[in-house]
Amino acid sequence: MLQQTQVTTVIPYYERFLARFPTVAELARASEDEVLALWSGLGYYARGRNLLRAARAVAERHAGRFPDRFGELVELPGIGRSTAGAIAAIAGGERRAILDGNVRRVLARHAGIGGDPASAGVASRLWALADARLPARAIGTYTQGMMDLGAQVCTTRRPACGACPVAADCAARIEDRVAEFPGRRARRASVRKRVSMLVVVSGGEVLLEKRPPAGIWGGLWSLPEADAGANPARVLEREWGLKPACAIALPAFEHAFTHFTLEVTPWLMHPRRRASLAADRPATWLPLSDLAGAALPAPVRKLLKTIIGVRLQSS
Repeated sequence: MLQQTQVTTVIPYYERFLARFPTVAELARASEDEVLALWSGLGYYARGRNLLRAARAVAERHAGRFPDRFGELVELPGIGRSTAGAIAAIAGGERRAILDGNVRRVLARHAGIGGDPASAGVASRLWALADARLPARAIGTYTQGMMDLGAQVCTTRRPACGACPVAADCAARIEDRVAEFPGRRARRASVRKRVSMLVVVSGGEVLLEKRPPAGIWGGLWSLPEADAGANPARVLEREWGLKPACAIALPAFEHAFTHFTLEVTPWLMHPRRRASLAADRPATWLPLSDLAGAALPAPVRKLLKTIIGVRLQSS
Protein backbone atom coordinates (compact mmCIF):
# COMPACT_ATOMS: atom_id res chain seq x y z
CA MET A 1 0.00 0.00 0.00
CA LEU A 2 2.92 2.34 0.64
CA GLN A 3 4.13 2.10 -2.95
CA GLN A 4 3.26 5.51 -4.43
CA THR A 5 0.96 6.39 -1.50
CA GLN A 6 1.72 8.35 1.69
CA VAL A 7 1.62 6.79 5.15
CA THR A 8 -1.16 9.05 6.45
CA THR A 9 -3.41 7.99 3.58
CA VAL A 10 -2.55 4.31 3.94
CA ILE A 11 -3.08 3.80 7.70
CA PRO A 12 -6.91 3.50 7.75
CA TYR A 13 -6.85 1.24 4.68
CA TYR A 14 -4.14 -0.92 6.26
CA GLU A 15 -6.10 -1.30 9.48
CA ARG A 16 -9.33 -2.26 7.69
CA PHE A 17 -7.43 -4.67 5.44
CA LEU A 18 -5.75 -6.49 8.32
CA ALA A 19 -9.00 -6.66 10.27
CA ARG A 20 -10.59 -8.47 7.30
CA PHE A 21 -7.53 -10.51 6.26
CA PRO A 22 -5.37 -11.11 9.36
CA THR A 23 -3.37 -13.94 7.75
CA VAL A 24 -1.92 -14.76 4.35
CA ALA A 25 -4.15 -17.84 4.22
CA GLU A 26 -7.33 -15.80 4.63
CA LEU A 27 -6.23 -13.33 1.99
CA ALA A 28 -5.40 -16.19 -0.39
CA ARG A 29 -8.99 -17.47 -0.07
CA ALA A 30 -10.52 -14.05 -0.83
CA SER A 31 -12.09 -13.05 -4.12
CA GLU A 32 -10.69 -10.23 -6.22
CA ASP A 33 -13.86 -8.21 -5.65
CA GLU A 34 -13.42 -8.44 -1.86
CA VAL A 35 -9.83 -7.23 -2.06
CA LEU A 36 -10.55 -4.40 -4.49
CA ALA A 37 -13.53 -3.22 -2.43
CA LEU A 38 -11.20 -2.64 0.51
CA TRP A 39 -8.64 -1.09 -1.84
CA SER A 40 -11.13 1.35 -3.38
CA GLY A 41 -9.78 4.89 -3.07
CA LEU A 42 -6.09 3.93 -2.82
CA GLY A 43 -5.59 3.91 -6.59
CA TYR A 44 -3.03 1.93 -8.58
CA TYR A 45 -5.33 -1.09 -8.36
CA ALA A 46 -2.81 -3.46 -9.92
CA ARG A 47 -1.17 -3.40 -6.48
CA GLY A 48 -4.29 -4.89 -4.89
CA ARG A 49 -4.60 -7.56 -7.57
CA ASN A 50 -0.90 -8.42 -7.24
CA LEU A 51 -1.23 -8.63 -3.46
CA LEU A 52 -3.96 -11.23 -3.86
CA ARG A 53 -1.91 -13.14 -6.45
CA ALA A 54 1.11 -13.06 -4.13
CA ALA A 55 -0.92 -14.42 -1.22
CA ARG A 56 -2.15 -17.28 -3.37
CA ALA A 57 1.41 -17.98 -4.52
CA VAL A 58 2.60 -18.04 -0.89
CA ALA A 59 -0.17 -20.48 -0.03
CA GLU A 60 0.64 -22.74 -2.99
CA ARG A 61 4.45 -22.57 -3.16
CA HIS A 62 5.46 -21.87 0.46
CA ALA A 63 2.77 -23.69 2.49
CA GLY A 64 1.34 -20.37 3.66
CA ARG A 65 4.59 -19.06 5.16
CA PHE A 66 5.66 -15.74 3.68
CA PRO A 67 9.29 -16.04 2.51
CA ASP A 68 12.02 -13.74 3.82
CA ARG A 69 14.78 -14.53 1.30
CA PHE A 70 15.38 -12.17 -1.59
CA GLY A 71 15.41 -14.85 -4.31
CA GLU A 72 11.97 -16.13 -3.31
CA LEU A 73 10.51 -12.69 -2.69
CA VAL A 74 11.24 -11.29 -6.16
CA GLU A 75 9.34 -14.24 -7.67
CA LEU A 76 6.09 -13.09 -6.04
CA PRO A 77 3.69 -10.90 -8.06
CA GLY A 78 4.01 -7.20 -7.33
CA ILE A 79 7.30 -7.42 -5.41
CA GLY A 80 10.21 -5.72 -7.13
CA ARG A 81 13.87 -5.37 -6.29
CA SER A 82 13.52 -2.65 -3.65
CA THR A 83 10.53 -4.15 -1.83
CA ALA A 84 12.17 -7.58 -1.84
CA GLY A 85 15.36 -6.04 -0.51
CA ALA A 86 13.52 -4.30 2.32
CA ILE A 87 11.70 -7.46 3.41
CA ALA A 88 14.83 -9.60 3.12
CA ALA A 89 16.90 -7.12 5.12
CA ILE A 90 14.42 -6.32 7.89
CA ALA A 91 12.67 -9.69 8.23
CA GLY A 92 15.49 -12.01 7.18
CA GLY A 93 18.68 -10.13 8.04
CA GLU A 94 19.91 -10.55 4.47
CA ARG A 95 22.42 -7.97 3.24
CA ARG A 96 20.34 -6.33 0.51
CA ALA A 97 20.00 -2.74 -0.68
CA ILE A 98 16.76 -0.83 -1.19
CA LEU A 99 15.94 2.22 -3.28
CA ASP A 100 12.51 3.54 -2.44
CA GLY A 101 11.68 7.22 -2.90
CA ASN A 102 13.02 8.23 0.50
CA VAL A 103 16.32 6.38 0.18
CA ARG A 104 16.78 7.63 -3.38
CA ARG A 105 16.44 11.22 -2.15
CA VAL A 106 18.93 10.69 0.71
CA LEU A 107 21.55 9.10 -1.54
CA ALA A 108 21.14 11.60 -4.37
CA ARG A 109 21.61 14.54 -2.00
CA HIS A 110 24.41 13.07 0.05
CA ALA A 111 26.46 12.01 -3.00
CA GLY A 112 25.37 14.92 -5.21
CA ILE A 113 23.91 12.71 -7.95
CA GLY A 114 21.74 14.80 -10.25
CA GLY A 115 19.56 13.98 -13.23
CA ASP A 116 16.21 12.24 -13.56
CA PRO A 117 16.22 9.46 -10.91
CA ALA A 118 13.87 7.40 -13.09
CA SER A 119 16.31 7.34 -16.01
CA ALA A 120 18.33 4.15 -16.46
CA GLY A 121 21.71 5.82 -16.02
CA VAL A 122 20.89 7.69 -12.81
CA ALA A 123 19.01 4.72 -11.35
CA SER A 124 22.01 2.49 -12.03
CA ARG A 125 24.34 4.91 -10.21
CA LEU A 126 22.00 5.12 -7.22
CA TRP A 127 21.66 1.33 -7.00
CA ALA A 128 25.43 0.94 -7.11
CA LEU A 129 25.77 3.50 -4.33
CA ALA A 130 23.05 1.82 -2.25
CA ASP A 131 24.90 -1.51 -2.54
CA ALA A 132 28.29 0.02 -1.76
CA ARG A 133 27.10 1.64 1.47
CA LEU A 134 25.53 -1.46 3.04
CA PRO A 135 26.95 -2.17 6.52
CA ALA A 136 28.44 -5.52 7.45
CA ARG A 137 26.11 -5.90 10.44
CA ALA A 138 22.68 -4.73 11.67
CA ILE A 139 21.28 -4.57 8.15
CA GLY A 140 17.67 -4.41 9.33
CA THR A 141 18.33 -1.41 11.58
CA TYR A 142 20.28 0.33 8.82
CA THR A 143 17.54 -0.26 6.24
CA GLN A 144 14.80 1.04 8.52
CA GLY A 145 17.01 3.98 9.47
CA MET A 146 17.56 4.95 5.84
CA MET A 147 13.84 4.94 5.14
CA ASP A 148 13.12 6.97 8.29
CA LEU A 149 15.92 9.42 7.50
CA GLY A 150 14.28 10.22 4.18
CA ALA A 151 10.75 10.27 5.56
CA GLN A 152 11.38 12.41 8.63
CA VAL A 153 14.62 14.40 8.13
CA CYS A 154 15.70 14.52 4.49
CA THR A 155 12.21 15.41 3.32
CA THR A 156 11.26 16.65 -0.14
CA ARG A 157 10.54 20.17 1.12
CA ARG A 158 12.19 21.90 4.06
CA PRO A 159 14.59 19.12 5.04
CA ALA A 160 15.88 19.31 8.61
CA CYS A 161 19.57 19.41 7.73
CA GLY A 162 20.43 20.55 11.26
CA ALA A 163 19.11 17.27 12.65
CA CYS A 164 20.70 15.04 10.00
CA PRO A 165 23.34 12.60 11.28
CA VAL A 166 25.23 12.67 7.97
CA ALA A 167 25.00 16.40 7.23
CA ALA A 168 28.73 16.99 7.73
CA ASP A 169 29.72 15.40 4.41
CA CYS A 170 26.47 15.83 2.46
CA ALA A 171 27.35 17.20 -0.98
CA ALA A 172 24.00 18.93 -1.47
CA ARG A 173 24.22 20.72 1.91
CA ILE A 174 27.87 21.70 1.48
CA GLU A 175 27.18 23.17 -1.96
CA ASP A 176 23.86 24.72 -0.81
CA ARG A 177 22.00 22.82 -3.54
CA VAL A 178 19.65 20.66 -1.47
CA ALA A 179 16.58 21.68 -3.47
CA GLU A 180 18.24 20.52 -6.72
CA PHE A 181 18.49 16.85 -5.68
CA PRO A 182 17.22 14.45 -6.74
CA GLY A 183 16.71 15.80 -10.24
CA ARG A 184 13.21 16.25 -11.54
CA ARG A 185 11.57 13.93 -13.98
CA ALA A 186 10.84 15.33 -17.41
CA ARG A 187 7.38 16.88 -17.33
CA ARG A 188 4.87 15.28 -19.65
CA ALA A 189 2.47 17.31 -21.70
CA SER A 190 -0.89 17.79 -20.01
CA VAL A 191 -3.46 15.35 -21.42
CA ARG A 192 -7.22 15.53 -20.93
CA LYS A 193 -9.71 12.84 -21.91
CA ARG A 194 -13.50 13.18 -22.04
CA VAL A 195 -16.06 10.45 -21.48
CA SER A 196 -19.73 10.02 -20.59
CA MET A 197 -20.80 7.69 -17.79
CA LEU A 198 -24.23 6.06 -17.93
CA VAL A 199 -25.89 5.96 -14.52
CA VAL A 200 -28.66 3.47 -15.29
CA VAL A 201 -30.92 3.01 -12.26
CA SER A 202 -33.86 0.61 -12.10
CA GLY A 203 -35.74 -0.76 -9.11
CA GLY A 204 -33.22 0.55 -6.61
CA GLU A 205 -30.31 -1.02 -8.52
CA VAL A 206 -27.60 0.44 -10.74
CA LEU A 207 -26.06 -1.15 -13.83
CA LEU A 208 -22.33 -1.82 -13.46
CA GLU A 209 -19.73 -3.26 -15.80
CA LYS A 210 -16.46 -4.88 -14.71
CA ARG A 211 -13.46 -3.11 -16.16
CA PRO A 212 -10.69 -5.12 -17.86
CA PRO A 213 -7.64 -6.00 -15.72
CA ALA A 214 -5.34 -3.62 -17.61
CA GLY A 215 -5.82 0.13 -17.68
CA ILE A 216 -7.41 2.57 -15.26
CA TRP A 217 -9.53 1.11 -12.45
CA GLY A 218 -8.53 -2.36 -13.64
CA GLY A 219 -10.75 -5.11 -12.24
CA LEU A 220 -13.19 -2.72 -10.54
CA TRP A 221 -16.91 -2.43 -11.15
CA SER A 222 -17.75 0.85 -12.83
CA LEU A 223 -20.49 2.57 -14.78
CA PRO A 224 -20.90 1.85 -18.51
CA GLU A 225 -19.21 4.49 -20.64
CA ALA A 226 -19.83 6.21 -23.94
CA ASP A 227 -17.83 8.59 -26.09
CA ALA A 228 -18.27 12.16 -24.93
CA GLY A 229 -19.91 13.18 -28.22
CA ALA A 230 -22.26 10.19 -28.49
CA ASN A 231 -25.97 10.22 -27.67
CA PRO A 232 -26.08 8.38 -24.31
CA ALA A 233 -29.66 7.12 -24.78
CA ARG A 234 -28.80 5.58 -28.14
CA VAL A 235 -25.65 3.99 -26.74
CA LEU A 236 -27.65 2.43 -23.91
CA GLU A 237 -30.23 1.03 -26.32
CA ARG A 238 -27.70 -0.18 -28.91
CA GLU A 239 -25.15 -1.76 -26.54
CA TRP A 240 -27.35 -2.85 -23.64
CA GLY A 241 -30.80 -3.33 -25.13
CA LEU A 242 -32.24 -0.83 -22.65
CA LYS A 243 -34.46 2.03 -23.78
CA PRO A 244 -34.43 4.90 -21.28
CA ALA A 245 -37.49 6.92 -20.46
CA CYS A 246 -35.23 9.98 -20.27
CA ALA A 247 -31.56 10.98 -20.09
CA ILE A 248 -30.63 13.68 -17.58
CA ALA A 249 -27.17 15.24 -17.66
CA LEU A 250 -25.71 15.46 -14.16
CA PRO A 251 -22.96 17.90 -13.10
CA ALA A 252 -19.67 17.04 -14.79
CA PHE A 253 -16.56 16.32 -12.74
CA GLU A 254 -12.86 15.70 -13.24
CA HIS A 255 -10.57 12.98 -11.88
CA ALA A 256 -6.79 13.30 -12.09
CA PHE A 257 -4.64 10.29 -12.88
CA THR A 258 -0.84 10.22 -12.98
CA HIS A 259 -0.58 10.94 -16.71
CA PHE A 260 -3.90 12.53 -17.62
CA THR A 261 -7.08 14.15 -16.35
CA LEU A 262 -10.41 12.47 -17.04
CA GLU A 263 -13.41 14.75 -17.67
CA VAL A 264 -16.65 12.90 -16.93
CA THR A 265 -20.23 13.83 -17.83
CA PRO A 266 -22.66 11.50 -16.00
CA TRP A 267 -26.11 10.79 -17.46
CA LEU A 268 -28.88 9.55 -15.19
CA MET A 269 -31.27 7.20 -17.00
CA HIS A 270 -34.18 4.97 -16.00
CA PRO A 271 -34.94 2.16 -18.50
CA ARG A 272 -38.55 1.50 -19.45
CA ARG A 273 -37.97 -2.21 -18.83
CA ARG A 274 -35.15 -4.47 -17.67
CA ALA A 275 -33.50 -6.71 -20.26
CA SER A 276 -31.44 -9.75 -19.37
CA LEU A 277 -27.70 -9.13 -19.32
CA ALA A 278 -25.63 -11.18 -21.74
CA ALA A 279 -24.14 -14.21 -20.00
CA ASP A 280 -20.68 -13.56 -21.46
CA ARG A 281 -20.63 -9.89 -20.48
CA PRO A 282 -19.14 -9.02 -17.06
CA ALA A 283 -22.00 -6.85 -15.88
CA THR A 284 -24.43 -6.81 -12.96
CA TRP A 285 -27.24 -4.90 -11.33
CA LEU A 286 -26.02 -3.72 -7.92
CA PRO A 287 -28.50 -2.67 -5.22
CA LEU A 288 -27.77 0.92 -4.24
CA SER A 289 -27.90 -0.25 -0.63
CA ASP A 290 -24.80 -2.42 -1.28
CA LEU A 291 -22.48 0.39 -2.40
CA ALA A 292 -20.35 0.25 0.76
CA GLY A 293 -19.13 -3.28 0.09
CA ALA A 294 -18.64 -3.01 -3.67
CA ALA A 295 -15.31 -2.74 -5.50
CA LEU A 296 -15.93 0.65 -7.11
CA PRO A 297 -13.59 3.47 -8.16
CA ALA A 298 -13.69 6.27 -5.59
CA PRO A 299 -15.23 8.90 -7.94
CA VAL A 300 -17.93 6.46 -9.07
CA ARG A 301 -18.77 5.62 -5.45
CA LYS A 302 -18.99 9.34 -4.64
CA LEU A 303 -21.24 9.96 -7.65
CA LEU A 304 -23.62 7.14 -6.71
CA LYS A 305 -23.77 8.29 -3.08
CA THR A 306 -24.77 11.74 -4.34
CA ILE A 307 -27.53 10.18 -6.45
CA ILE A 308 -28.80 8.23 -3.44
CA GLY A 309 -28.97 11.48 -1.47
CA VAL A 310 -30.96 13.16 -4.25
CA ARG A 311 -33.36 10.19 -4.42
CA LEU A 312 -33.92 10.29 -0.66
CA GLN A 313 -34.58 14.03 -0.70
CA SER A 314 -37.10 13.70 -3.51
CA SER A 315 -38.93 10.73 -2.02
